Amino acid sequence: METNHIPNNILEQVRKLEEKYEVMGQDLSSYLDGLLYANYLTYWDYIHLDTLLSLQNPKTDFPDEVIFITYHQITELYFKLCLHEMRQLASEQPHVNVFIDKVRRISRYFKQLITSFTVMVEGMEQAQFLKFRMSLLPSSGFQSVQYRMIEICATDFKNLVAKDFRRQIDTHTTIEEMYEQIYWKQGATELATGKQTLTLKQFDAKYSKMLIELAYRYRDCNLWRLYRALFPDNETVKQVLRELDALVNIDWPLAHLSAAMRYLKREPADIAATGGTNWQEYLPPRFQKRMFYPELWTEEEKHEWGKSWVIQKLKG
Repeated sequence: METNHIPNNILEQVRKLEEKYEVMGQDLSSYLDGLLYANYLTYWDYIHLDTLLSLQNPKTDFPDEVIFITYHQITELYFKLCLHEMRQLASEQPHVNVFIDKVRRISRYFKQLITSFTVMVEGMEQAQFLKFRMSLLPSSGFQSVQYRMIEICATDFKNLVAKDFRRQIDTHTTIEEMYEQIYWKQGATELATGKQTLTLKQFDAKYSKMLIELAYRYRDCNLWRLYRALFPDNETVKQVLRELDALVNIDWPLAHLSAAMRYLKREPADIAATGGTNWQEYLPPRFQKRMFYPELWTEEEKHEWGKSWVIQKLKG
């Protein structure tokens, strides 16, 4: 095989590589040797398939627990993608098209999660779920810190405060004070006593400091602040933020409510969630009135927030 007829495009690539490594004081020849010695990359090594498939470790022998744990792991991976997009937007002042694209990506991840939630709602035997869930106490999806991080990165922290406390917030209210009144704490109270659940106590002990620090870090670069600072009159940006708001704060909790009604709703008394959360008051959007971007909705839209869906399901 002749070696003096190397294509010009290959020679140009080698020249660029040489310049790249020269700037770093590195020898290109050594790196080329490394390419010669390296094995080809395989799909299973690239995604760490064996490790990934070893992470489903049910606590019981009920077959459908594998569905439960796998779906929750998939959910956390989608949350990771959401945060990946949010961090990029917060790291620099994005062009309007970049902002729109990345917010749409986040919405697309949530659409996938919402659509696939039938894996949970319809994909497990009720009798199995009601048994293996008792082995999961007091853990709960309530303890998903990535979901809380998404909320903090999406909006001003005051919008995450429980609705009865929001009117008391002013410019002097600290994030620490608001955190004590964060909406999810009201959802993690024991139905019988009104006390904080162990689920919440565990979560706060592990994550409260980090979440407060995150709120400070994103105070001026969350999605709402970026919109206000960079694109306040852009109608397309408004629409993509409205879509994200509805997906996260209406459709996603309603998907959970649908599952809770299937597995936990009973007469004369509903079954408690594994974390002891009062899901009947915590999940319906029309009770929480939680919105990332209340300024982008009309008074009528805010009044009807998630109402029609819940009424339809309860009647059904």
